[in-house]
Amino acid sequence: MSMVQEQIDVDVPLSTAYNQWTQFEDFPRFMEGVKQVTQLDDRHNHWTTKVAGVTREFDTEIVDQQPDQKIAWRTTGGEVQQMGVVTFERLNDQRTTVRLAIDFEPDGVAERAADAMGMVDRRVKGDLRRFKSFIEDHGAEEGGWRGRITPGG
Repeated sequence: MSMVQEQIDVDVPLSTAYNQWTQFEDFPRFMEGVKQVTQLDDRHNHWTTKVAGVTREFDTEIVDQQPDQKIAWRTTGGEVQQMGVVTFERLNDQRTTVRLAIDFEPDGVAERAADAMGMVDRRVKGDLRRFKSFIEDHGAEEGGWRGRITPGG
């Protein structure tokens, strides 16, 4: 497995950043290569991605979600193996740090080479920059889910 860790400060309140991140179907608006996310229920999403001309589909499960703190997930099926967590830290009333950590299994020679060259790190960093622009330009979240999901629950 390979690990990517990135963070960014966004100029919105903590609850605004967190609420927007819970809107998984909006991810294609700021995540490069994400073509569609379909939320199946509170815990499960189906993803379609296209990276370097290769389309992949996979399912994820939210394994731990604490409002205004973190969302942790893992893949449960499909062509991608990963797990990760996004955390949110209040800096002040109008500023929040978003930290993203992803463990993933590169599949094939091309993905292993891309990982070795730091392309995955750059993509995640770019996704966070686009999230920052997206949420700051909107000034408010487009929705939010504030439920609690517990590990093994």
